[in-house]
Amino acid sequence: MNEQTSPLILRVRAGVPPACIMDALTTPAAMTVWLAEHAEVSLPERYQFWGRYTPDGAKPTQRLVEAASDRLHFTWTLDGTETDVDISVAAADDGTVVTVQHTGADPAAPGALGQIQTFWAATLANLVDYAEDRDVLTLTDLTSPTLRSETTVDAPVEAVFASLIDPEKVSAWFGFPTEIDPEIGGQYGFGSIAELEGDRLLSVDYGPMGVATWELEGSEGKTRIVLSQSGFDPGQPPYTAWLGAVSGLAELRRFHEIAAWQPIWVHDE
Repeated sequence: MNEQTSPLILRVRAGVPPACIMDALTTPAAMTVWLAEHAEVSLPERYQFWGRYTPDGAKPTQRLVEAASDRLHFTWTLDGTETDVDISVAAADDGTVVTVQHTGADPAAPGALGQIQTFWAATLANLVDYAEDRDVLTLTDLTSPTLRSETTVDAPVEAVFASLIDPEKVSAWFGFPTEIDPEIGGQYGFGSIAELEGDRLLSVDYGPMGVATWELEGSEGKTRIVLSQSGFDPGQPPYTAWLGAVSGLAELRRFHEIAAWQPIWVHDE
């Protein structure tokens, strides 16, 4: 196994009991909604998922090490490297905290090993929405150069667009301080604004990673968002960046729809 001194650790909160999370984690029909194209589970012998939505997913490469009522531990071979995944759930005052610890992946590596951090970010966002009986965003096809996701937010288009260009609001739902100069050519995080049409369109140029475009359409107090990425080398789609954007889209929707919103992400104090 490729040992890593600092394993990737991600934690999210969900407003449901731990048993609901474990059911979503271990029921194949559920897993094919929020996690993977294919899933086969037979505890305590087998826990596998694969397909178009899984990094290096042409075939199942997970090997179950341990399964308990509050934990799954398995190895996962990615690009020929055996990595180690530990998923645990714990009751919290407001529901459940889910922790994923993934050892052996490398965000700086090319291919599947480098996709893992944002893969888990997008996947855990889907897990929380699924467990809370909310719509799950479309899973990303990691075999296709077409990067597109859409959703409907239960909020007026003016409010949703404002949350895309107000640096304080973007920093809140995206989870990182983001500098924004809301004009053509202005800074948007580590990109620059290529197109800007109030309440309708925002495009950000990220250089070799392409152009991210948010298209908004308001109707009856709701907003349809289409997020897409284009202008990159089709032979090397920027899946890592895209998966991060998709996890942000899920949190943007929660930002507007949950009255007492707080980020799903739990950080060590």
